[in-house]
Amino acid sequence: MRITKCRASGSEDLRPFLDLGVTPLADALVDPADVAAAEARFPLELAFCPESALVQITEDVPADQLFVDNYLYFSSFSDHLLEHSRDHALGLIKSRRLGSDSLVVELASNDGYLLKNFVEAGVPVLGIDPAPGQAAAANEIGVPTRAEFFGLDMASQLVAEGHRADVIIANNVFAHIPDINDFTAGMKALLADDGVITIENPYVRDLIDHCEFDTIYHEHFYYHSCTSIDRQMRRHGLHLNDVEYFPDLHGGTLRWHIGHRHDPSKTALRYLANEQAAGLDQFEYYERFAARVEKVRHDLRELLNDLRSQGCRVAAYGAAAKGATLLNYAGITTDLVEYVVDRNIHKQGLCMPGTHQPILDPTVLLERQPDYVLLLAWNFRNEIVGQQAEYVARGGRFIVPVPTPEVI
Repeated sequence: MRITKCRASGSEDLRPFLDLGVTPLADALVDPADVAAAEARFPLELAFCPESALVQITEDVPADQLFVDNYLYFSSFSDHLLEHSRDHALGLIKSRRLGSDSLVVELASNDGYLLKNFVEAGVPVLGIDPAPGQAAAANEIGVPTRAEFFGLDMASQLVAEGHRADVIIANNVFAHIPDINDFTAGMKALLADDGVITIENPYVRDLIDHCEFDTIYHEHFYYHSCTSIDRQMRRHGLHLNDVEYFPDLHGGTLRWHIGHRHDPSKTALRYLANEQAAGLDQFEYYERFAARVEKVRHDLRELLNDLRSQGCRVAAYGAAAKGATLLNYAGITTDLVEYVVDRNIHKQGLCMPGTHQPILDPTVLLERQPDYVLLLAWNFRNEIVGQQAEYVARGGRFIVPVPTPEVI
């Protein structure tokens, strides 16, 4: 269903600036037996709302289609993410003086990869994640997890049960929620009076400046700036008080610190001022993005066609959602990229949506030694290249697609 009003502010002044066509759901991996069947496809367009300063897609796909049976992302398969998450947890334990009488709630807790660090330190936790496989995996390792969608109703239920959260963590989920106001209201209701909310998401400024268009897909309803977060929190009586930046995580990630009271750090104020100076709250900042995206598509296809015409064999690494967006938008099917490898055993044996490359174990890179590997999961570039040192030593090369296609 196409939306005509901003999901956050309700404004009808939505200004489209990028159209990626009609694509399958990026996480809807395909069983090899079903590749001949028609896949559900939906328009993928990006728009900006001046009132909320929020970038968002203009199509609504029901949440139960996006994040339940076909959602096979398990955080524990990334060493970089595990290390980042452990540092986050240990930092919160120290700075918030968390102990056995505290409660940490993580929204979209996945397979318990982050909360297990609190459990090991004796801090009570609760994970909330609607994906049944991930919730089951978390419970199996001793991380109490409810397989439900979070919102104001669930928060009210938890408060009625006597729960108030000293810390609420929402990592890589604040882009995924159709009703952002219900989700924000739920966080406010559940948060203890002196508690803190930390939200992590890729930074829309990096998306635009570095042409990271492949991070756009139907599961990502929103693309946040500090300005959009600040306005969203104020709408619900919450306040943005601090900002941290992680340039090497997911192409550039921000962590926002939110509380009931207004107590902004110099860093938070600086980010807001810098965004205003750069124009992130104005449509003009976004309107020329489409031409840059089209150039990446043209240059990448030209590079792959040249390699194939020379007889080179090309594979890809990372059966991630961003890979599905890139492959489908650029029209890269098995004639240009033969297969995709991924460490996630839950994805192996399936095929990429739309373009149908089979997903295999990364060990095949040494068995088959393709000449080039298109790095779909470029956000883990250093980790993957390090893991594949033997492939590189044998003469293998990687292709990084954004911000401009290059061979490394």
